[in-house]
Amino acid sequence: MKNFFKTCFSVTSILLALTAMSSCEKEDNAGSEASSNPRVDVIAPEKGASNEVLTITGSGIGGITSIMFEADSVSASFNPNFNTENALIFRIPVDAVPGEQNIIFRNSKGVEFKASFNVLGLPTVQSVSNYNYSPGTEIIISGKNLADVSKVVLQGQSQEVEVLAKTTTSLTLKMPATALAQSKLDITNEAGTITTTQEFVNVANAYLIFTEDYQNGFVNGSWGPAEVSSIVAKSGTKSFKVTYVKGNWSANGFANWDPGIPFSPDYKFLSFWVKGGAETQTFYITGDQRAGGYGNSDRTAPIVVPANEWTYFKIKLSDLELWKKGGPFKQLGFWIPGPDNQDEVLYFDDVIFIK
Repeated sequence: MKNFFKTCFSVTSILLALTAMSSCEKEDNAGSEASSNPRVDVIAPEKGASNEVLTITGSGIGGITSIMFEADSVSASFNPNFNTENALIFRIPVDAVPGEQNIIFRNSKGVEFKASFNVLGLPTVQSVSNYNYSPGTEIIISGKNLADVSKVVLQGQSQEVEVLAKTTTSLTLKMPATALAQSKLDITNEAGTITTTQEFVNVANAYLIFTEDYQNGFVNGSWGPAEVSSIVAKSGTKSFKVTYVKGNWSANGFANWDPGIPFSPDYKFLSFWVKGGAETQTFYITGDQRAGGYGNSDRTAPIVVPANEWTYFKIKLSDLELWKKGGPFKQLGFWIPGPDNQDEVLYFDDVIFIK
């Protein structure tokens, strides 16, 4: 390892010296001679991430006119002053495609030669199996460049999240116990560390309305058919099944009749999962202490629920104004002007307030 750093330092020093000397000469003497038989001996480092500096050493590698990373034919810019007959320094392009590939060099004589290289890619998160967790919950992250992940932590924390399994496109995580209400994840691989845009919610520190059952004094407050169901669930084994009968314009949801839920500045969001019915529909969040009251006249808080799939919603309580009239709210529901074509069956899960 010491020899490697000495070699890199030596090559860099030589190139800097050559550059300094060339600046004292006439412009027509700048540059280096191309060879008909170039050879790459060492590329250092052997792998690296975008924008990292690479040093190529060998023989007859002067007069370079182009550098291209083979995957998707991504060109790399370079300064000819950092090219001699025995060395070349340049950066990995920011848009280089991660993975094993050749770097293709072309010199002023039209000769092409190659060197194999592994472009490292930062972790990319495209989707997650759930945003909510309790200690021990398994969450699957889907994305790219995940096979070499070495560490996952809750953002800004030292405690590591256990990685149960990993592939190029997925991570299976076991979530820890924590005092945090919600947190992003810091994910580290060979290319570096990224922070997810997704925030993960610790259900143990949330205010629960419905998880596996009604919570904190809430009951079924629906106008139409509704029940706790084990047919399908996003978390655990139970969800809240509601049926919107064709043409009924019903509001279905939850009620806490006594004493109701007083306002608390500690809670910032309402979140829930909902599995849509036969058609994509627009529903409206309603509450008895909202300005429009509870029921089918309040259209100020719409949500679009896609058909036949689970969708996650996280809505600012300051936007919902569930305590607008000043008292504790006692009803929280979802109503639809319709449905027009058929009955719609929806499933709600993890209905919670988040700090």
